Amino acid sequence: MTEIAHGTVIVQSGEAVLPRWWRTVDRMTIFCVLTLFAIGILLGFAASPPLAERNGHDPFHYVIRQAAFGGLGLSVMILVSMLAPVTIRRLGVLGFFAAVGALAMLPAFGTDFGQGATRWYSLGFASIQPSEFLKPVFVVFTAWMIAASQEIGGPPGKTVSLVVMMTIVGFLVMQPDFGQAALVVFAWSVIYFVAGAPMMILFAVMGVVALGGAFAYANSEHVARRIDGFLSNEIDPNTQIGYATDAIRNGGLFGAGLGEGTVRWTLPDAHTDFIIAVAAEEYGVVLVVLIIALFATITLRGLFRLIRERDPFIRLAGTGLISLLALQAFINLGVAVRLLPAKGMTLPFVSYGGSSLIATGVAVGMILAFTRSRPQGEIGDILLSRHR
Repeated sequence: MTEIAHGTVIVQSGEAVLPRWWRTVDRMTIFCVLTLFAIGILLGFAASPPLAERNGHDPFHYVIRQAAFGGLGLSVMILVSMLAPVTIRRLGVLGFFAAVGALAMLPAFGTDFGQGATRWYSLGFASIQPSEFLKPVFVVFTAWMIAASQEIGGPPGKTVSLVVMMTIVGFLVMQPDFGQAALVVFAWSVIYFVAGAPMMILFAVMGVVALGGAFAYANSEHVARRIDGFLSNEIDPNTQIGYATDAIRNGGLFGAGLGEGTVRWTLPDAHTDFIIAVAAEEYGVVLVVLIIALFATITLRGLFRLIRERDPFIRLAGTGLISLLALQAFINLGVAVRLLPAKGMTLPFVSYGGSSLIATGVAVGMILAFTRSRPQGEIGDILLSRHR
């Protein structure tokens, strides 16, 4: 049997785990993630002290917490990246059912922390947002179902995944959390498209999403206010979008310098959803372009490595996870520059948030595991194995 190496690295039998992992993992992606996290800590020193002062904490209370959660998230990322794809699939499916159960019990046991949406479980010392952990394991479950449906005599995976996706979206809309619901629909659509599914199904899903958006606009004052603000020609200077727009405009090319920005004193979510406004004001367009380049590098390297992947599950799951990460970054950046309606969503590895940092670590760990260099069998051998 002829073997074709994925990339330029051929795995040697009997090699120790750590050396084999280091030789086969995408080290450039790891470097980009570490750089994003370092930028997030740097921006946290500027953005979080005003909030800490208002809440009666030490000036760098949130920076310390971000470093702790980020360290945990990076550790999880490395550990997950060392797992075999089949192990990730098994653990991901189990984690999916656990995350769905946690999401379903939110109305009874969750809290809204005064924000009008029941999205968290309070642990006293910290909080957990189940939807953050649901996204990567939902991608694994969907990829497993759709890949299995391509086998002879396989289950109706496409139909099952569609029903599951609609159920999860229903839970998220009830919170309400339209942003996470949109990410779930997008991830499912990408996996469905890559699997070669009929376009009519995707068009039907897009139609349902459009109708759901119209319904939300007509029945939710919160949603209507955000969309009206986005469509308005005038920007209210006393809104978060107004503050962020002024900060980005004032930053210019090179920014005002570390600690010289003022938006952190007026923008409530400067350390989370609008962290890019702090980056633009204090370091200018230069840092913003660097952040965009880092996310683009992670996305493109992952997709290029998956192009040569022969295993359907790995190809579908990896593509879904990469698309999910890229869209979340795009939404965060797009909201800050008013390309999209306002929606609370963190910038992966940069924004403050325990659940987000750890869950993103899980997702990127899966991406690293799926894109590791491994021998690829000839396509004819793979097709023959399905008929055995």
